[in-house]
Amino acid sequence: MAMTDEAQAFWLVHPGQGALRTETLAPLGAGEVEVRTHFSGISRGTEGLVFRGEIPESEHQRMRAPFQVGQFPAPVKYGYISVGRVEAGDPAEVAEDAELIGQLVFCLYPHQDRYRVPARAVHPLPAGLPAERAILAAQMETALNGLWDAQPRLGDRIAVVGGGAVGCLCAWLASSIPGCEVELVDINPQRAETAAALGVRFRDPAAARPDADLVMHASGTSDGLATALGLAGVEATVLELSWFGSRAVSLPLGEAFHQRRLSLRSSQVGSLPLEQRARWDHRRRLQLALSLLTDPVLDVLITGEAAFADLPQVMARLAKAPGATLMHRIRYR
Repeated sequence: MAMTDEAQAFWLVHPGQGALRTETLAPLGAGEVEVRTHFSGISRGTEGLVFRGEIPESEHQRMRAPFQVGQFPAPVKYGYISVGRVEAGDPAEVAEDAELIGQLVFCLYPHQDRYRVPARAVHPLPAGLPAERAILAAQMETALNGLWDAQPRLGDRIAVVGGGAVGCLCAWLASSIPGCEVELVDINPQRAETAAALGVRFRDPAAARPDADLVMHASGTSDGLATALGLAGVEATVLELSWFGSRAVSLPLGEAFHQRRLSLRSSQVGSLPLEQRARWDHRRRLQLALSLLTDPVLDVLITGEAAFADLPQVMARLAKAPGATLMHRIRYR
C-alpha cells in the first residue's frame, strides 16, 4: 500500500469540545515504523478528566501521554490506546522492523488513523489475541501494576470497589490466586452480569463483607473510597487506583479508621513498584499485560463501538454521562 503523508487525528480543541483534524506526518525516519490504526479505545476515567479540563496544573507534565501533542488543558492530542498494523519501516536501521512489517501491534498512541513512531514503541500482539480485544491492554497494565502494589496473599479476602474496566480486571486477576475470595462491589446492579462472566462474586455496597484483608478501590468517587475504607478489616490496606484529577475528595477518617489501624496507599501505573524496578521495565510489563488478554471472557468488558468519524460526539457523551460503559472501542476504516 502506498504511503501518504496525511493523517486524521482527534484533538481536544478546548475543554468540552473535540474535533478531527488533518495533519501532515513527519517523514518516516531511521528506526521508525508506520502504523495504520484498526481500533483505538477510550480510557473513560482519564480521558474524561482530560476532556473536561480537570487535569491540575501541578500534574500537567506528569500526566503527559507518551505521544501527546500540545499542552493541557487544550488544545491537545491525547490518548494511549491504539491497535493497528505495521505497514512500513526501515529494516536497514532496526533489525526488528523486518519482522514487524505486516504485524498487528499495540501502541500507546492517541486517536489517529495513521502514525509513525520508533519501532520500540510498538508491541506485537501475542498469538491468540485479536485486535478487537487488544484495546484493553492499558487497563490490564494498570490492573497488573495495582496487584503488584497491593501484594495480595494466598487465601486473602479481597474486595474490589468500583466495577469499571480497571476494577473488573483487578478482580479477575485476583480471583486466580489460590484460596482468595474476591468480591466486586458496585452500586450499579448491571455489573452483576459482568462479574458473573468473569467468575467473581458481585455485591452491592450494603451487602459486601466488611472484614476484607485487602481492598482495592477503582470507582473514581469519594463515596466509593468511603465504602472501601468501611470494608477493610483490622490493619488491612486500602489501595487507591482511582485518580481524581482536580476534584477534592472528602473521607471519613474519624469513625473506626484509626482504631482499625488502616493503611491507605496509592497506586499509579506511571511507576513500577519498587520491588520490580531492578528487573522489570515498562515494555516488559506491557508485554505481560498483552499476554493476559488472550482469554475470550474479557470481551465482556468492551461495551460499545463507534466509527472514528463519530469520535468527537462519542467522547463528549462519555465524558458527560458514561452510564454503564466500560471500554468503548473506536473502529477505523
